[in-house]
Formats: sequence, C-alpha cells, structure tokens
Amino acid sequence: MDITIHSTFLPHSDPETSLAFYRDVLGFEIRNDVAYGGMRWITVGPVGQPATSIVLYPPGATPGLTDDERRTITEMMAKGTFAMLLLASKDLDATFQRLQAHDAEIVQEPTDQPYGVRDCGVRDPAGNMIRIQQAR
Repeated sequence: MDITIHSTFLPHSDPETSLAFYRDVLGFEIRNDVAYGGMRWITVGPVGQPATSIVLYPPGATPGLTDDERRTITEMMAKGTFAMLLLASKDLDATFQRLQAHDAEIVQEPTDQPYGVRDCGVRDPAGNMIRIQQAR
C-alpha cells in the first residue's frame, strides 16, 4: 500500500495567536486560511514539505457536539490533554532556544528519554502538547 500522511487537525482557541505560533515561532508556512460563520480554519505546514499539513480548526465547529462535550474539550485543551503533535528537528537545542526566545510555554527542556529519544515539550497557545524530538 502507498499511504502518506496528508494532514492532521489540531484545535485552536484563538486563530491569530495560533497562527503567530505556527508561522512565527515554528517557521511553518500558511497553506490556506478559510473563514466561515465567524470561525477560521488555518492550514499550515513545514517549508519544503508541501504534502504534509496541519489544519488549525475551531473545535466548536465539530458537528454533533453537545454543550457538555464542547466544555469538556475546552477544559482538556486548557490542560494540554486533548491533542498532541510530535515533530522532529535536526538541531533540537537551537529549536528549543528559539522557542524560549519567543516565550513559548515550556513543559520540558531537552531531555534524553529512557525510551531512546532526546526531546523537549512545549504547549501551543491553545494548550496542545507538542513534543519535538532530535531527528536521527
């Protein structure tokens, strides 16, 4: 089978702050920016990887959610337990320094993990956990 990852969805709580984080801090490019019904879906992705994208979406737009489910999602996002993204960097230390310089919310400094990777953890403005590994 020939299957690739095309895009994944991460919720945002504020489109402008999420856009600034992914564009200005992580260096991703904007692929699409769609507004509808007072909400925004923003597609970003790493430069040089046009086939892989992240869609930053308003979680409240998910069809069929009850008010209680929306509240739960909002609470989980705020705690960083709703969504997660795993990235890799050729130079983890330089990436971490950039994150610190932009006042990203640091969860864990670069650490050699017992399961064999070196990584760090940050949260995006919506609370999504982002782990960044040293690329091998």
